[in-house]
Amino acid sequence: MSEQASNTKTRSQQGTVESDKRDKSRRVVVNFMTKHPKYGKFVRGRTILQVHDEENLSKKGDLVEVRECAPKSKTKSWEVVKVVRSSEMA
Repeated sequence: MSEQASNTKTRSQQGTVESDKRDKSRRVVVNFMTKHPKYGKFVRGRTILQVHDEENLSKKGDLVEVRECAPKSKTKSWEVVKVVRSSEMA
């Protein structure tokens, strides 16, 4: 069973941390553009993910990579893999 789990590809995405007020939890926004099926215009969309951050590494404005995991709570089923780019908030 563990061999099969390691071979499956987990979904990962990059997004910006929108809120870091909670301990070990972040709200990450993933922006994307998709083509409208009928009219062909590109439409902006966004997905808001509740993400688990065990060591509280990410701060508001950081670009982070997140991956899907087993549910940690009612709304959190994603976890932070790494901070891709840190925000320079002075």
